[in-house]
Amino acid sequence: MTKLHDLAALGQALWFDFIRRSLITSGELQALVDQGVRGVTSNPAIFEKAIAGSRDYDDAIAPLVSAGLSTEAIYESLAIADIQRAADILHPLYDASAGLDGYVSLEVSPVLAHDTENTVAEARRLHATLARPNVFIKVPATPAGIPAVETLIGDGINVNVTLMFSLAHYETVAQAYIAGLEKLATSGGDVRKVASVASVFVSRVDTLLDKQLPGLGAPDLCGKIAIANAKVTYARFKEIFSGPRWEALAAKGARVQRPLWASTGVKNPTYPDTLYVDALIGANTVNTAPPDTIQAFLDHGTVRLTIESGLDEARAQLARLAKVGVNLDQVMQELQDAGVAQFAKAFDSLLASIAAKRDQLVAQV
Repeated sequence: MTKLHDLAALGQALWFDFIRRSLITSGELQALVDQGVRGVTSNPAIFEKAIAGSRDYDDAIAPLVSAGLSTEAIYESLAIADIQRAADILHPLYDASAGLDGYVSLEVSPVLAHDTENTVAEARRLHATLARPNVFIKVPATPAGIPAVETLIGDGINVNVTLMFSLAHYETVAQAYIAGLEKLATSGGDVRKVASVASVFVSRVDTLLDKQLPGLGAPDLCGKIAIANAKVTYARFKEIFSGPRWEALAAKGARVQRPLWASTGVKNPTYPDTLYVDALIGANTVNTAPPDTIQAFLDHGTVRLTIESGLDEARAQLARLAKVGVNLDQVMQELQDAGVAQFAKAFDSLLASIAAKRDQLVAQV
C-alpha cells in the first residue's frame, strides 16, 4: 500500500498527467497503477512532448507515411493507439471501481475550441473509434465548448471538461453536465453509465497573480489564491450536487461530476513541491499530477482531508484580492484564453514535427 491508496480511501483519485508510448510498452504504466495511480490524462502539449520529443514513435510513423496518411491522420493514429493501450491496462481498475476510475483522456483538436458543431462531431467520432468504456473525451470549457458538453453527455459519452479556471466557468460546466444527464434520461438512456470530471486548473493562477500581488501591496497573498479558488469551487460543487434536481438524477444512478484539480505541478521552486496535492484532498475529487509531483507526493506528501479546511479564510483571501484591484473573473478568462492558444500552438508544433519526420522518411525511400 502507498500514499496513493490512502488518498483513494479518502475519496480522492490521483491520475497521471502524462502519456508516452514507452510508458505503456515498458510496463511503467502498470507499475504506476500498482502504486495507486487511478487514471491517465493527456493534452496536445503532452503529446507534443511525447511524439516530437522522443524516438518512441519513429517505427510506427513509417507505415503510416507509406499508406499516404495526412499529418493529422498520422497524429490521430498514434494518439488513438496510445489511448487504447493505456485504457486496456486501466480496465481492471475501471471494473474493480465500478466505473469510478481507470480512465484515460483524449482531447478534441484544440483548433475546434470555438466551434460547437465540429467539437461534437469530432468527439463522437473519437469516442466511436476508441471503442473503450473507460475513455474520456476532453472538451474545453469555452463558450462554444459548454453546449458541446451538454450534447455529448446527452449522448452518453464520458467527458473531461478542461481549461476551467473561475468559479463562473465551473458553475456553467456543472449545469451543462446536469442538463445533459436530464436529456439522456428523457431519451431513455442509462445515466449510470456516464462519467464526467470538471478540470479546474490550479498552478497557473498563482503563476500569473504572484507577479502582480507585491506591487499591489498584497505579497502575503502570493501562493494562496489558486488554492483559495479551488476550495470555494469545491464548496460550490457540494451545493450544486444536492437538492431536488440532482437527487432526481441520483435516484436513477447518476454520478456526480467530480472536480479534477489540473496543472498541479508547482512552478515556483520556493513553494513545497506537493503544495497543490496536499492542500486539495477531498472526497469525490481527482488530482491529475505530472510524474515529478506524483513521485514527490509518494515520498513526502501528507495524506489528510484538507479541501474543506480554511474555507472562510479562502473566501477572505479572494475578497481581499478584489479590494486591491484584481478582477479575478477577468484574470481567469485571460488564463483560459491563453490556455486555448497554448494548446493550439502545441498542436501546430506537433503536426510540424510529424511533417518533418514524414518528409525525412519519404526522402530516404
